[in-house]
Amino acid sequence: MNLALFDLDNTLLAGDSDFEWAQFLISKGVVDPEVHEARNLEFYEHYKAGTLDIFAFLAFQLAPLTRHARPQLDAWHREFMAERIRPMIGPAARELVRRHRDAGDLMAIVTATNSFVTGPIATEFGIPHLIATIPAHNGGHFLGTPRGLPSFREGKIQRVDDWLETLGLWWGSFGSSHFYSDSLNDLPLLEKVSHPVAVDPDDTLRATAQQRGWPVTSLRNL
Repeated sequence: MNLALFDLDNTLLAGDSDFEWAQFLISKGVVDPEVHEARNLEFYEHYKAGTLDIFAFLAFQLAPLTRHARPQLDAWHREFMAERIRPMIGPAARELVRRHRDAGDLMAIVTATNSFVTGPIATEFGIPHLIATIPAHNGGHFLGTPRGLPSFREGKIQRVDDWLETLGLWWGSFGSSHFYSDSLNDLPLLEKVSHPVAVDPDDTLRATAQQRGWPVTSLRNL
């Protein structure tokens, strides 16, 4: 058995679900457009530069979830999937997932984006396991804070380790392990697997991949 791990934003998706969720809430008038959009753009630039304070970002990104009942949030998310997410899923991304599924690989999305946003996206891809930042909640009401370790940078390795342990597995259980990502933020996990693949990478990851002889590919044939 082999292991196939996929980053989500700007990898399987031709865009960033975290960023787009905030933009969607702005379009619905759920959050203050002027203040929220400026902060959303600021955090996104820090993410791309590899300087994101994940806890400051999560305080910002999870706050809107605390202000609305779960049925309303779920209804908005269904609109979000139709309007923003499905148009960002190209045939090459679906084909990549299909190939690993047909090969019988153990598959998971490993993303820093919170599980409320990404859970339905994993289902859309037919990927059975999701390792994401978990928003804390009480009886379905979101609290605005993460629960446990965010799935970000080195935290992705720990979260994958913990997940594999729940399955009675570890890295040595697999003949090979793949991780597909676009981001310099994912260098720790890319260095962990036996087959790192840079997908539509940022400049830093592209340079690193070329230096180390990692494959570089694109999933953007929409």
